[in-house]
Amino acid sequence: MLRRLRTLLALFQNTRRERRELIPCANQIVQDFHRLYFNDVFDKQLRVNWLGVEMLKYPTDLLVYQEIIHEIRPDLIVETGTYQGGSALFFASILDLVGGGQVVSIDVNTGSNLPHHPRITYLVGSSTSEDVLADVSRRAAGLETVLVTLDSSHTKQHVAREIDIYRRFVTTGSYLIVEDTKLNGHPVFTRYEPDLGEGPMEAVLDFLAKDRTFQVDHSRERFFLTSNPNGFLLKIA
Repeated sequence: MLRRLRTLLALFQNTRRERRELIPCANQIVQDFHRLYFNDVFDKQLRVNWLGVEMLKYPTDLLVYQEIIHEIRPDLIVETGTYQGGSALFFASILDLVGGGQVVSIDVNTGSNLPHHPRITYLVGSSTSEDVLADVSRRAAGLETVLVTLDSSHTKQHVAREIDIYRRFVTTGSYLIVEDTKLNGHPVFTRYEPDLGEGPMEAVLDFLAKDRTFQVDHSRERFFLTSNPNGFLLKIA
């Protein structure tokens, strides 16, 4: 491991040609660290809390979300997958700082202890149900900037369905963010869903193969550790 860390340091110190030669080793270091971190996160040693509310996002991705929200100033953030409401509260807090916007968080199961915030609305139901989609459509109608993040069921079929539905709410210059594309060996496997198989990454790759209005914004992965490799999808048209 010490040798690999020295190689990573050399990646930033050497010439461009030497960097190209070192990149494969550097990528392996990142993947190894990702697997180590992921296992500890789901052992509850490294989980993140925002204002006392737990969430299942990486700190590096939260920093990226903050950057995106500051840059595009969304009028509405649509989140599928509420969990304990930590990410919804995080989004609402950043919207407070930039001075506008609302959050809609959708889940089939919502507890009674979800955090309250004037910018957050919780919708109970499947993210693909007609009632929920009608509500989201009403809220998104006529808005200048809408950001969508998908973080509910991680099966390929469900994620593909969500992408197909929610892509239409995303405004040009904003993002459709598909969470947990790291699963199924990209680079991690989850012992909590050992039979998951193809999931978010495969759904994203299939989508990008047939849709040219979105492209992967790899600049959002520059902190090395991300739960969403190839998942920050910028709408360009």
